[in-house]
Amino acid sequence: MLRAVVLAILCCVHAESGTRTHSLRFFYTGVSEGTGFPEFTAVGMVDDVQINYYDSVKRKAVPKQEWVNKAVDPDFWSRNTQIIINTEQNFKVNIGILTQRFNQTGGVHTVQRMYGCELDDDGTKRGFFQDGFDGKDFIIFDKDTLTWTAPVMQAVLTKHKWDANRAWGQQQKAYLEETCIEWLQKYVQYGRETLERRVPPAVTLLHRKARGSADTEVLCHVTGFFPRAVEVTWVRDGRDHLEEGVQSGEVLPNQDGTYQLRKILTVSPEEQGRHSYSCQVDHVSLDQKIMKEWDPNMRSSSDGGPPIGIIAGVIVGVLALAAVIIGLVVWKKRQGGAQKADYSKAPSKEGSDTSSDTAANA
Repeated sequence: MLRAVVLAILCCVHAESGTRTHSLRFFYTGVSEGTGFPEFTAVGMVDDVQINYYDSVKRKAVPKQEWVNKAVDPDFWSRNTQIIINTEQNFKVNIGILTQRFNQTGGVHTVQRMYGCELDDDGTKRGFFQDGFDGKDFIIFDKDTLTWTAPVMQAVLTKHKWDANRAWGQQQKAYLEETCIEWLQKYVQYGRETLERRVPPAVTLLHRKARGSADTEVLCHVTGFFPRAVEVTWVRDGRDHLEEGVQSGEVLPNQDGTYQLRKILTVSPEEQGRHSYSCQVDHVSLDQKIMKEWDPNMRSSSDGGPPIGIIAGVIVGVLALAAVIIGLVVWKKRQGGAQKADYSKAPSKEGSDTSSDTAANA
């Protein structure tokens, strides 16, 4: 089992329209016993910035940004702690229910929830709420119709149960369209300096011989940038954008709140002699794209420079930290929200930024 993996967080800018979008998202992850990780974690994110954290070991919701406390009242954290503790208990029950429903009682299993809202500068609002089991979609809420979509047959029972509870559906709709948006606006007001900062990336190229062949692997390591959205491309002869022979990693968080990404290009000896190769980086913080050309004659990672393996190890280390910060288990990147098995939520709590997502059993 991987020691740590991280939730991918969607980009907060719609490049195609030029409209800036702010988002408030909550990620809950329940894990079966025996992994060595907390059995339940909860994380809140505004845009690309983590604002709170809870896990089943510490059992206390805490702020992760100083400016967050300016947006909340003195009892906020104790109130939210109790809400999340209730949700934790339901997650624990539902892991058992779903592992039986999927007939997968052995091994490690996860139940995840992602929910929240987005607000564009032009006033357009979106809300999402869905659950996943073992990294795949389980059930998805359509707030416009107050119905649930079951991507897998094991979720049909849950769908029927939740579809029948119209009052609960209305409650979720109200949270996503009103309460969540109000909290998002409040957080953006107090955290604008952090949320809208621009930090340019640093770009490093390293290479080494590929195992078992004469090919060369060239690593383009891009790090230290904020916000998260970045475009990194390997370019041949200054014009051909390459996809074949390129391995792309995930955008991962650094400990200082910035991000990193790596892309590895594999080049054969024949191609190496015929063409030039550059790593091209585009980011909102840059006035123009960075073009870093690879020099095949530069010292390889095996000649004493920082080896690719070490950088990969650093990435794994950061990823392990992020697993503690952001919650466990990668869920595929997609627009929408996530939730888990069959349960209903408790009534919403006034003064809380979290949805009333205490869940009844599946």
